[in-house]
Amino acid sequence: MTMTWFRRYALLLPLAGLLAGGVAWLLGAPDIATTIWAASAVPQAALVAVDFVQTLRRGQLGVDLIALLAIAAAIALGESLTAAIIAVMAAGGAALEEFAAARARQELSALLNRTPRVAHRLIGTELSDISVGDVVPGDRLLIKPGEGIPVDGVVATASATLDEAALTGEPMPVTRAQGGAVRSGVVNAAGPFELTATATAEG
Repeated sequence: MTMTWFRRYALLLPLAGLLAGGVAWLLGAPDIATTIWAASAVPQAALVAVDFVQTLRRGQLGVDLIALLAIAAAIALGESLTAAIIAVMAAGGAALEEFAAARARQELSALLNRTPRVAHRLIGTELSDISVGDVVPGDRLLIKPGEGIPVDGVVATASATLDEAALTGEPMPVTRAQGGAVRSGVVNAAGPFELTATATAEG
């Protein structure tokens, strides 16, 4: 948990060190500035080293090695400002990567939560609720307002207005005419419509 917490705030330390060193430099204390810059780069270098070892154990060789060598070389050559800048860049890249991964996990979780477990099957004029796993291609399904589409299919009525944001990122509802393909996971954004299934829940 300590490492996770440290990673979450890892960008703040090199960024604060970069700024503090800059202030010290402007105030006429270059030695203090150099020390601050070098010290602020070390924790990020340690994190990069940990990441490098982990990727190496998986048989991979990422850009962590380049960042680690760059920070170490800059400190060894007395270029502490360069080391601090590289540390900020490495921490910023890691933060963006973590943000993107968290966003992807959140969207996947939301998509799974919106996946219906029951489908409304129409046989003639008779409507019955069945498990989504029992839907077969050719089944005629009624999709109610606000419900998720249980399986891939085509619009069997005049049109359907759909919210596809969870799959495509498109913020505005889209309209599919009769015969238009509809993917499972999207949401009915308007009135009820009928869908002819073209696949099972397993695809």
